[in-house]
Amino acid sequence: MNITLEQAETAINAAKTKAKEINTLMNIAVVDAGANLIAFVHMDEAWLGSIDIAQRKAKTARYFNMNTGEIGKLSQPGGSLYNIEHSNGGLITFPGGVCIEDASGNIIGAIGVSGSTVENDHLVAQSGAESVK
Repeated sequence: MNITLEQAETAINAAKTKAKEINTLMNIAVVDAGANLIAFVHMDEAWLGSIDIAQRKAKTARYFNMNTGEIGKLSQPGGSLYNIEHSNGGLITFPGGVCIEDASGNIIGAIGVSGSTVENDHLVAQSGAESVK
């Protein structure tokens, strides 16, 4: 099972719409089931430093099949995943990366969003992920 370009574009468009609704500028990345970049958008004037973060959030979510915020909770000192952010060439372990599932619940990719607060990043990513079901 793998996300299609059409599904990735649907996720990007839904995320952009949510970002505009909450008046923020985002970088939005979608990866396939193999964590390969399928679609990306850099909204005008969004932070350049967030381009890499958005892509890493998407990859991190897919690598471990969980939201990046959940990985962050497990990677705190004393946690079972402490220091995991140093693996795989660098992971992002704060909110904004969300797995994308098909209608049957199979993970077909992930979306990563960066450019605002982690709460806004997660909200925009979730909107994108939910649009694909």
